[in-house]
Amino acid sequence: MRADPPLRPAILLISTDPAVRRTVGDELSRRYSADYRVLVHDTSAAAATDLTAFATQGDPVALVIGAVGGPDADGLADLEALGPLDHTALRVALVRWGDWAVARPVFDAIGLGTVDRRLTRPELPGDEEFHRNIAEFLEEVAGRRGRGFEAVRMIGERWAPRTQHLRDQFNRNHVPTGFYDAHSDEGAALLDGLGLTGPTLPVVVLRFQADQPVLQNPTDIQIADAFGIFAPVRAEEEFDVAILGAGPAGLGAAVYAASEGLRVIVIEHEAVGGQAGTSSLIRNYLGFPAGISGSRLAVAAYEQAWSFGARFHFLRSAREVRRDDGWCVVSLTDGSQVRSRAVVVATGASYRRLEVPALDALAGKGVFYGATTTEATAMAGKQVYVAGGGNSAGQAAVYLANYAEHVTVLVRRPTLVETMSEYLVREIDSAPNISVRYRTGIVGGAGEDFLEAIVLRDLDTGAEETVPGVLFVLIGAEPRSQCLRESVARDAQGYVLTGPDVLADEAGAWHEDRPPLMLETSLPGVFAVGDVRHGSVKRVASAVGEGALAVSVLHQYLANHRTMG
Repeated sequence: MRADPPLRPAILLISTDPAVRRTVGDELSRRYSADYRVLVHDTSAAAATDLTAFATQGDPVALVIGAVGGPDADGLADLEALGPLDHTALRVALVRWGDWAVARPVFDAIGLGTVDRRLTRPELPGDEEFHRNIAEFLEEVAGRRGRGFEAVRMIGERWAPRTQHLRDQFNRNHVPTGFYDAHSDEGAALLDGLGLTGPTLPVVVLRFQADQPVLQNPTDIQIADAFGIFAPVRAEEEFDVAILGAGPAGLGAAVYAASEGLRVIVIEHEAVGGQAGTSSLIRNYLGFPAGISGSRLAVAAYEQAWSFGARFHFLRSAREVRRDDGWCVVSLTDGSQVRSRAVVVATGASYRRLEVPALDALAGKGVFYGATTTEATAMAGKQVYVAGGGNSAGQAAVYLANYAEHVTVLVRRPTLVETMSEYLVREIDSAPNISVRYRTGIVGGAGEDFLEAIVLRDLDTGAEETVPGVLFVLIGAEPRSQCLRESVARDAQGYVLTGPDVLADEAGAWHEDRPPLMLETSLPGVFAVGDVRHGSVKRVASAVGEGALAVSVLHQYLANHRTMG
């Protein structure tokens, strides 16, 4: 017997105003009824009945659009109160253009996380701005739910570190990936269908290629080479600037340098976006009032830099940076070298480890460093703990609360105000399934194949408590400056000194007859931007700004070194 086809996700519209139901309902039905069930209700009670039935039956919901203002004076409160909602669905406040009285309450609701998006209703048929917004919302929901198309198929052990690493890489680079646990019936059947007995996991099938090659436990470089889009750097190639890192700072430098005609190569050892790429929703980045995920922002910036001609070299990292006959030479982990007139170091920082042996041994098995979104759906019904008091920890807590039964934020300080943006503090305070434990440290844990218990300590009383749960760790950062070794001056924590700080270095690292340029390190022609730089502001916007600023400084440097080549 053939299984019933999956139900189309629902789009619900709620308004007491017949004109709104007719105009907006017709727009939604005309454009989306082939792929979505468009349901129009005149009361929130009727919509709630549908939502309860959907939740009971496991039917998907994409959007719940509630009119706010005018005849729908209580629309915002009704929209906030609706539930239960599919965790992938979005609550959307529908407003009339020019109804400024509802603007502040709606933005406050978005800030508190009780409403997800704001939408201006169409006044005439075929309002393309309205449909552009709807399409973006539906794309976001599809991304949360997981698309059906599998460009890459992976079969592996769910909690194996290598499997998680590759899943995270594919997810952050927006590669549509289907994952199957090798110990499930479906996973075993897929391995059998590939003719593999006793394979080395994980197995990766590149289904987007005509011959669908099968890779067993591939290295990062094998993955990059198998994708076939990253041409190797030839020994005779020369660049104006080599950018180390494709986080916000590196991407900012790449966009501006390439757009201004410089020959650019970007070297990235993981995925575009850096730490910011793992953020589920960045709400304080200029130009995105409803927020944008870190990975989406990063991929858009990558495509922008690529469109200007920047070259990208993924899944390799710098091993050494040195000067040779007026050129900067970057030695890579694959044994190759890159020659450029200048280098921008934008390697960022990595999350600091807990240094609790029992927990470090369970990394990837219930203990996760960073806000890995690939495991969010696996948190359904679980008690989740997020260690950290910065924006990354706050964003992770809010995102994971969509899936987990309860999220507890663990903070060593007595407050979040000094380390987390106010909008995130408000959102955490208002979330019904997020709590914060202040002055709390993590001192132990237990588990064999997966984390079973976490040992917490009250930093004021010394009292300890053992709790069950899953742990996400975002407790500050350590600069990724190891590739610079002794060639570049750094502070005691390893952050790279630049500009005036180089001159103030007690070791006297600067030996030129000119002062270092802004953002220039102690190695002439090598600049540092973003989180790896001493004194940087740990925000996405400032990192992008530093990357752009570095390009203007680069022009000044290159103008004085035109005798090369």
